[in-house]
Amino acid sequence: MAGLSLCVGLVAAGVWLVGGDEPYRADLSDDSAAPTAQAGAAAAVVQDLVRALAAGHPDAAAELGRPDDPASVGLLRAVADNARELGLVDLSARYVDEVGAVAPDGSWTAAVDLTWAIDGFDEEPAHAEVLVAFAPDDGRVAITGLGGGDRISPLWLRERLVIRRTPRALVMAAGEQAAREARVYLQRVRRAVPVVRGVLPQWRPSVVLEVPASSEALDDALDVADGTYAGIAAVTAAADGSQRTSGPVRVFVNPEVTGRLRGAGAQVVISHELVHVATDATTVSLDPWLLEGFADYVALRDIGLPLSTTAARARALVRRDGVPDHLPGVAEFDTSSDSLEAAYELAWLACVEVAARVGERGLVRVYDEASDGATTRRALASVGLTPGEVLRGWQVRLRGLRP
Repeated sequence: MAGLSLCVGLVAAGVWLVGGDEPYRADLSDDSAAPTAQAGAAAAVVQDLVRALAAGHPDAAAELGRPDDPASVGLLRAVADNARELGLVDLSARYVDEVGAVAPDGSWTAAVDLTWAIDGFDEEPAHAEVLVAFAPDDGRVAITGLGGGDRISPLWLRERLVIRRTPRALVMAAGEQAAREARVYLQRVRRAVPVVRGVLPQWRPSVVLEVPASSEALDDALDVADGTYAGIAAVTAAADGSQRTSGPVRVFVNPEVTGRLRGAGAQVVISHELVHVATDATTVSLDPWLLEGFADYVALRDIGLPLSTTAARARALVRRDGVPDHLPGVAEFDTSSDSLEAAYELAWLACVEVAARVGERGLVRVYDEASDGATTRRALASVGLTPGEVLRGWQVRLRGLRP
């Protein structure tokens, strides 16, 4: 049977007889097999990172990066420094699963459940799923990246920050102007507190404000589509992007927009956002004109700017399109709207109209009633007003803007 190959029942062992007396052993190993994620080792290194951050130990964190990758080493060191200066507590993390395919070099990205809180400011911890990049490194697994991708990216997890604080206010800033931004915004927060308490004296301030390096970084910090907040000066939102009613809240600043504002304008922005903090605005559902108009009412109450400044865009809108037949709603407050700034001014004038009819305390009562779950109609009725009366009085005010 020379010249024939015989399968002798040893296929699984890769043995065929071919001609002569010696068996031929085929090499069935697949050197081209795709690498796989080392989930167990990665989960362990995540716990090492948690311990390093909890201890505020930058050297221990840096050791978890790749020595031949200065960027990863520097990032881990920076994050540990941030954790120490912020006073992060309640830190925990859990490796969840790979996201996407493992690269040919064995590197991969995974989702990690992360929990954190700022001592002295957060009554409850934040909780979010973030992305962490891993890579094999000389028999171990190293961390090569934190945050980014299609998940929320907490600012403190992305780069070295400048952090300034008082007992009741904390500002963290990123980017080339971070030192200046942190100083300036802490001053603005401190000036805004008495403005808010002038109308809401029961508020006990506790404010954390974040200043990303750019509007793109702001979108990343909030896990929203690129450009969502390109035209927004600031936004108050949950630290972890969740809808929980008990989670920590942050004021996020868009430095590209606020940087174009004059001093008074920038101060109004911060006072406005602190009203949202003081009233737990992220946890309630109010008509947009009342939510945003009330915040501007408080912020502008003592600012001393003329109507030609505070209602300039509303005046231009009325001149162009006429007096609106309804108070500004969800459509008018769409972040992509060309008339968004006018919507804020229109909402402010609506709240000015309410206060003119029932006084400032009456306006506060309307806001409180609506925050507690009452419809706007019922909230207005609690001070003897109807939506129609507010609408008609507001329209009269707008007609007075046209000359």
